[in-house]
Amino acid sequence: MKRILVTGGAGFIGSHLCERLLAQGCDVVCLDNFFTGSKQNIIHLIGNNYFELVRHDVTDPYKAEVDEIYNLACPASPIHYQYNAIKTVKTSVMGAINMLGLAKRLNAKILQASTSEVYGDPTIHPQVESYWGNVNPIGERACYDEGKRLAETLFMSYNRQNHVKTKIIRIFNTYGPRMMPNDGRVVSNFIVQALTNKPITIYGSGEQTRSFQYVDDLVEGMIRVMSTPDSFTSPVNIGNPGEFTIKQLADKVISMTGSHSKIEYKPLPSDDPVKRRPDISLAQSELGWNPTVNLEQGLAKTIAYFEDYLKHNKLEF
Repeated sequence: MKRILVTGGAGFIGSHLCERLLAQGCDVVCLDNFFTGSKQNIIHLIGNNYFELVRHDVTDPYKAEVDEIYNLACPASPIHYQYNAIKTVKTSVMGAINMLGLAKRLNAKILQASTSEVYGDPTIHPQVESYWGNVNPIGERACYDEGKRLAETLFMSYNRQNHVKTKIIRIFNTYGPRMMPNDGRVVSNFIVQALTNKPITIYGSGEQTRSFQYVDDLVEGMIRVMSTPDSFTSPVNIGNPGEFTIKQLADKVISMTGSHSKIEYKPLPSDDPVKRRPDISLAQSELGWNPTVNLEQGLAKTIAYFEDYLKHNKLEF
C-alpha cells in the first residue's frame, strides 16, 4: 500500500484526488491550512481508516513518512491569490522548497501542480510545453504566475542537483463539483449567477477564449504523470483542447439552467489572457491520456452540484 501526501487536499481538485487515491487502495495524508480548502470537501472521507487529515501550512516544514507527494497547495483563483499576494508567493515558493526537501529526505516521488498561467498572455496558440511564456512579472497576477514559474524552476533544480524524482503538470481551466461558489472563476460564477437569475458578468468583449477541463479528467492525468518513469521530468499540459469563447460559455450555461439571467459586460482585468488552449500532444504520446468528458456533460454534473448546494446554503452577493 502506497502512503501518499496531498498538500491542498481539502481543496476543489485536492479532494477529488484524495478520493481517487483512496479508491485505488492508497493510504492518504491530506494536508491543508483551509485558506481556500473546506472540510466539507473531505468530510465524507473522515471515516476511512486510510485517510488522515492534518491542518498545516506548507510554508512551514512538515515531516511525514510517505512514498509520493502531490503538491497542490496554493490559492488558484484570482480573487484568492490576489487577496494576499505575498502569501501566494510564499506558498508557491516556500511550499515547494519544503515539500521538495521532504521528498529528498524520503527518496519519494513528488508532483507539482503547476498551471497554464505560466504561459501568461501567450503569443503562440495553442500552448506547447516548450513555450516559455509571456508573463508580466510586476502585474497583479504575477504573485501566482511567477510563483508557479519559480516552483517549476525549483523542481527541475532539485531533480538535476539532488536527483529528486520530480513531476510537473500544467493545469488548464478545470471545473466540476466542489468548486467554491464565490471564487471568481468563470464556470462557477456563471452557474451560480444563472441559477439565481442574477446578471451574468462577462469581463471584456467575451471573445477571449478558454479551454475547460472536467475535474475527473485532470485527476486521471495527474495519476498517469506520477506513474511515468523517473527519467521523465518534462512539464506536461493537462487540459481539454476544446476551445470556447467566454460568451459561448455564458450562452451554454443560460440554456442548460433555463435561466432568465441577462449578460452584463464589465472592463477586462489587467493581464487577462486573450487566448488559452493546451497542446496535449505530449500527454497523448507519453501518458496515453485524452480528456473523456465534454463540456456539456461536465457542465450538467456541475450545475447539479450547485443546484443542491444552493438549496442548503445562503450566498452573499
